[in-house]
Amino acid sequence: MSARRPTLDEPIEITKFWKNRRGDAVIVSLSTYEGHNLINIRTHSTDRAGKLVPTTKGIAVAVLRLPELAAAVTKALVKARELGLIEEGASTTEQPE
Repeated sequence: MSARRPTLDEPIEITKFWKNRRGDAVIVSLSTYEGHNLINIRTHSTDRAGKLVPTTKGIAVAVLRLPELAAAVTKALVKARELGLIEEGASTTEQPE
């Protein structure tokens, strides 16, 4: 019998970055849903009160698959740089106006 993995009582926000100038953001978090630990990468929109609220646009993947997801994103980053789509060290973390 395998040891029970720890679960999270509340989601933990890992990072947040702005998706566009309309006030949409992408939030990466760790959470537990129905006993399954997940990494959640979700778009949030700014509501009329200025608060970020989650949308249905995003992906939730079992944390156990996180190494594969990280490898895939790293491959995409390398390929984008090879193709000249982004420059080395380029950052777009500015807040929307």
